[in-house]
Amino acid sequence: MIGSIKVKNLLISIAISVGTGLLAAALTRESMTMYMQFVKPPLSPPAWLFPVVWTILYILMGISSYMIYESNASSHEKEKSLSIYIFQLFFNFLWTIVFFDFNNYLLAFGILLVLWFLILAMIVNFNKISVTASRLQIPYLIWVTFAGYLNLAIYFLNR
Repeated sequence: MIGSIKVKNLLISIAISVGTGLLAAALTRESMTMYMQFVKPPLSPPAWLFPVVWTILYILMGISSYMIYESNASSHEKEKSLSIYIFQLFFNFLWTIVFFDFNNYLLAFGILLVLWFLILAMIVNFNKISVTASRLQIPYLIWVTFAGYLNLAIYFLNR
């Protein structure tokens, strides 16, 4: 333990979120090749940016979930917040598979909408326990909003 940080628990929390992203990436190995072949809308980022941004977001998710887990909040509040966290992580994973493996861009957009609302619910619930943990999720919400634009545009441009 460094100061009041429980390093092992922090690393486990980060490993859960980053591991989810790595598993999704492993199951969709050709995703960046596929992305390069899409007709893309304006503002589409280069393929190399996605793993960089997602790695940062997964690390932030892990840190904030650790903050909630280690907080002094009631067990009920922590369980509720972390359940939403795990649920949104599942939808995050599911989106990747549906978009890249099933090539179902419209269903993927629907999943992304659910994910967006889950992230918002997570932010609200995290905020009741830790303002910092909540704020660490704001870049994630912004990125998923942008991903929604890309997803829907790719659906319309590549039909």
